[in-house]
Amino acid sequence: MLSERQEQIIDESIKLIAEKGIQGFTIKNLSKAIGISEPAVYRHFKSKTQILLTILDTFEDIAEMLSGLIDNNKLSAVQKISFMFNKMVVKFTETPSLVSVIFSEEIFKNEEVLKRKIIKILNKNEGTLEAIIRKGQQENKIRTDSDEKTLALMVMGSLRLLVKRWDLNGHKFNLVKEGKLLLNSIEAILSV
Repeated sequence: MLSERQEQIIDESIKLIAEKGIQGFTIKNLSKAIGISEPAVYRHFKSKTQILLTILDTFEDIAEMLSGLIDNNKLSAVQKISFMFNKMVVKFTETPSLVSVIFSEEIFKNEEVLKRKIIKILNKNEGTLEAIIRKGQQENKIRTDSDEKTLALMVMGSLRLLVKRWDLNGHKFNLVKEGKLLLNSIEAILSV
């Protein structure tokens, strides 16, 4: 459980990364944005890496939650995929600055611990999608002429491209609306 100050540090870190990129994400800039000293930031987090890991914990929690909901849900395979897709679109819509963190490759290139964390999250989401697709294929609800790995990659890649395009365009289009349109096409592609 994070303290109120830690939550503030995380929120400001996400905003700072969204505004200035990872290069502008320094403890000096962060402390200035919050209005506290640099040592005060270090009292709450040991390093920038620990701040980034804490941000990624949010995504790991979401991946775990979605996996649990999907496992225990009586929806069809296509409905489960739609549910996951919509949850992610809504999360990014509610907190647009998260896009800069989760889809920022430069953050993870030089920090092995961050790279391992993001791979773990991606693998969890991919594994959940693959399991849903596999079950849907066994129930003859999802096409079987492509394997579950390929279909999961199509879903994840489509989501990533849509969200990144929305972010690069300054959030000028309705991500939820565009997400629904894309999802309709994905559902048509997946369904038997």
